[in-house]
Amino acid sequence: MDFSNPKQRDVFFEVHSELPREGPGNKDCTARALSLAGQLPEAPSILDIACGPGMQTIHLAELLPDATIIAVDLNKSMADEARRRIASAGMSERITVELGDMASLAYSDATFDVIWCEGAAYNIGVERAIRNWKRMLKPAGIIALTDAVWLRKDPPPDLAEFWTAYPDMNNVESRQQIVKECGYKLKGNFILPETAWWADYYLPMKSRLQTLATRYKDDGEAMSVIDECSAEIDFYERFPDYYGYVFLVMSNL
Repeated sequence: MDFSNPKQRDVFFEVHSELPREGPGNKDCTARALSLAGQLPEAPSILDIACGPGMQTIHLAELLPDATIIAVDLNKSMADEARRRIASAGMSERITVELGDMASLAYSDATFDVIWCEGAAYNIGVERAIRNWKRMLKPAGIIALTDAVWLRKDPPPDLAEFWTAYPDMNNVESRQQIVKECGYKLKGNFILPETAWWADYYLPMKSRLQTLATRYKDDGEAMSVIDECSAEIDFYERFPDYYGYVFLVMSNL
């Protein structure tokens, strides 16, 4: 997919609009990651980076009822949707939604007890992300993020070719090493279960793609995006043992 092509970019966001989530995950995984973080302050301040439509933001607020959260996303439509869902959940007083670029966030140093980022750090690279975000953490603050990783060393050629779109994709050990090299203590990590890919992400996306395929059946540019998204789902359905998402939880030393 060519994000410099306005039509393809618009269709991509149309595919992803109205989905429950913008990547694999669920409340159980968010809760498990929080358990790895250990004891947090009584009323932690949290920054949810690339919040998308806000499902994990709401989960964080439910799991940490005394927390205050800033949820930030670069895409205005996603931020607007997150704001709508948060208001519907009755959490607008505890969660503020803002527009912002994860590569250049302007929050003050030592502001947050927790920085959260599910499924989006790859946009600037995990290493760059955790190096850039470190200054915003309080002493002993926590970063928790998910990232795509290889689970086996022998992916089929067509699968490996598809994932060249993410050239930084590597294995869990490489991500653990980056955490250490960037001056964090790894509190723990785990691979998201297959169920976390389907219920709130791929299954609703499948339905969305079917609708859009009918709408754009005679539009080659649009169909190239729809076909690529369909291929992504198909690859995971065929090869879930070869790759997945790792949840990394680390503390600021």
